[in-house]
Amino acid sequence: MGITKTQIFNVDQNQMATIFKVLANPARIAILEYISKQDACICNDIVDEIGLAQPTISQHLKELKSINLIKGEIDGKKVCYCINLDKWTDIQRILNNFFNTTKSNCC
Repeated sequence: MGITKTQIFNVDQNQMATIFKVLANPARIAILEYISKQDACICNDIVDEIGLAQPTISQHLKELKSINLIKGEIDGKKVCYCINLDKWTDIQRILNNFFNTTKSNCC
């Protein structure tokens, strides 16, 4: 979809499309699952857990950060990541609104 076409859709539709685009990669889902199950911010152990190369993990983290779904805190040369609970809740609200307003109108 071209940039100029997004203007014909409402804010929620554009936001959902962006969220789905970022979440459309199984590695990102695995990263989110891993981070969400930790008690504290995590650093380099994402690479060991997921099994992808560091540059690949970094690119996936960058995409997750682009929609503010995760937060990173710099600790020396390391960046520790955690779920951004405000955004997590916001995405949950957006998806619930979408699914809860869908009528069962099957033919």
